[in-house]
Amino acid sequence: MGAARLGLGIDVGGSGVKAAVVDLDSGTLASRRIRLRTPSPSTPAAVSEMIAGIVAELAGEVELPADVPVGCGVPGVVIDGQVLTVANIDAGWLEVSARQVLSDALGRRVHVLNDADAAGMAEMAFGVGHGRRGTVLMLTIGTGIGSAIFRHSVLVPNTEFGHLRMGGHDAETRLSGVARERRRLKWRAWANEFNVYIERLEALLWPDLIIFGGGVAKSFASYGDRLRSRAPIVVAEFLNASGIVGAALHAAEVERQVEPKLPTAARIEATVASDGR
Repeated sequence: MGAARLGLGIDVGGSGVKAAVVDLDSGTLASRRIRLRTPSPSTPAAVSEMIAGIVAELAGEVELPADVPVGCGVPGVVIDGQVLTVANIDAGWLEVSARQVLSDALGRRVHVLNDADAAGMAEMAFGVGHGRRGTVLMLTIGTGIGSAIFRHSVLVPNTEFGHLRMGGHDAETRLSGVARERRRLKWRAWANEFNVYIERLEALLWPDLIIFGGGVAKSFASYGDRLRSRAPIVVAEFLNASGIVGAALHAAEVERQVEPKLPTAARIEATVASDGR
């Protein structure tokens, strides 16, 4: 049996920066998962410096060749590696090439995508969404509410249903995990309010399956029986590690799409051009 195919997954959130080495053939973590509190302020310089430190620590644990695929999920819309919204991260990221910032910090090519899209990719590849047809909605509920939509396992990137307006506010400002704690809502009261949000999402999207991920997923037993929806609601198999796994899978897929016979310089240029599309 050959050596495992490895990738490096990084997940930048509003409250934590997480990373681990991922077995690309199984989705399991091939190293310990390192999590540090997101710097405050979470500027590109501060976050990239923290990530470089985490990656150096992981490289001391698992050999990471120069060509290992590296992916990073960030909380915002990402197109061509550029961050276009910054609801749960420092405004200094706005219209900045996260791909370039992180690649420079690590001395490696880094492929960047929306963090909820990354989490959804992990669940569709190896988790509770694997093999599911129809429309699958992934919600990552933590500092904010991220969303990812898949139709017959194909991602529709950069959906932002956490910003659906409810009662004059973005839904995530009232219903995220952090908002629940700030408002001191018990799980039952939070679930009752979240049901209104689910009803709105179902009216718009008609999903066949809803996956709960993010920080609240680990507490599903405390509120799951209070949720009401037409579609089944299930907990992410990878819980709060989904974003790490999906980021690594995304990076490996982008690298795979680049013609391996190209000379090195052309291969790098083609990889950069294809990332985020």
